[in-house]
Amino acid sequence: MKTRTDYQAPDNAQKAADYADDYQAETTDLIGDKMVLNMGPSHPATHGVLRLILELDGEVITKADPDVGFLHRGDEKIAENMHYNQFIPYTDRLDYLAPLANNVAYACAVEKLMGWELPPRGQAVRVLACELARISSHMLGVGVCAMDVGAMTVFLYTFTEREKIYNLCEQLTGARFTTSYTRIGGQIRDLPEGFDARVREFLKECLVQIDEIAALLDKNKIFMKRMCDVGTITKEDAISYGMTGPNLRASGVPRDLRKDSPYLGYEKYDFDVPVAEEGDCYARYQIRMEEMRQSIRIIEQVLDTLPEGPVNIVDPKSTLPDKDRVLMSMEELIHHFIVATQGIDAPKGEVYFGHENPKGELGFYIHSKGGGVPHRLKIRSPSFVNLSICSELLKGTMVSDVPAILGSLDFVMGECDR
Repeated sequence: MKTRTDYQAPDNAQKAADYADDYQAETTDLIGDKMVLNMGPSHPATHGVLRLILELDGEVITKADPDVGFLHRGDEKIAENMHYNQFIPYTDRLDYLAPLANNVAYACAVEKLMGWELPPRGQAVRVLACELARISSHMLGVGVCAMDVGAMTVFLYTFTEREKIYNLCEQLTGARFTTSYTRIGGQIRDLPEGFDARVREFLKECLVQIDEIAALLDKNKIFMKRMCDVGTITKEDAISYGMTGPNLRASGVPRDLRKDSPYLGYEKYDFDVPVAEEGDCYARYQIRMEEMRQSIRIIEQVLDTLPEGPVNIVDPKSTLPDKDRVLMSMEELIHHFIVATQGIDAPKGEVYFGHENPKGELGFYIHSKGGGVPHRLKIRSPSFVNLSICSELLKGTMVSDVPAILGSLDFVMGECDR
């Protein structure tokens, strides 16, 4: 990962504290109650329906309370009232910037409960989908964070690349945004003809654009003043608050589930886990930039080693038969009807599966009492956990630092208010 330059940004936290001291000394006789400011839930810098209740002493934040729940949809309770496959479209709406990865995380949890393992080609296709989703999510995260601090051009660059990924998603899944591509035990279809070449072409263009974005931002003095030494999270605080993903690795903790608890054959691919020590907004930006480069490395290896064979498991009792057989055989039609109406016959038990999503660890806990519907389902959403540090992180900063800090955390309210 690129190291930051010799440029040293001012210590904004210390500047804020000095400002507060001077303000207190100069206005001792005039000062009244502190002002309470509502930032959100319709503020563009909150990246969704998040309300921040800020207590201000002048321009200095003395207290910050994030207020969530404006988008609450009760996904976990919905999951407990439908078959396992029926819940897949709802996972699209969690981190709706990476629906392909959400699908895979949920499907892997159910497959762990079932004791299933996908064939090699099915695993490779899922890795390809997840890494495309990571690039797409990080492109948006970097673009909107840069726009929040004034770099409009970068936003246009990143959205152009994200649109190319949506074109690929449309060819792969038939949808651009909410894809619902994964099924329990595989995917709805194999890679379309010519998809390999189109992905390779995109990767070449994307790598050039990542370098272009880095050239615009890495040494930009305005960008660095807004990001360096702002919103610093120590390693101890990151661990204490249960943070995961790029926000954790930017604080010096090299934890990545793709390396630490490999799944879907990630152990076969050669890639690095970028780590920074500074823990500030600029470090979190650098981590996401390097992670996109590593995702390109992984996808290239997937395409180079893509095995032949089926993409779905073969389990006649739990998977839908081929459509052509359903149309020609009464027995297959009955089989299709039973699986579609009763769902897969899951065993009793409890499982948890953690998936390295773009925002961090997306985990699904499933408690099954048997049958086609989970008894209990709990979603461990990374955005919700990462957002919990806001109360501590925003204290002592300036109001103008809030957009930079929120943008660098890169959360999505769809999974916070699951």
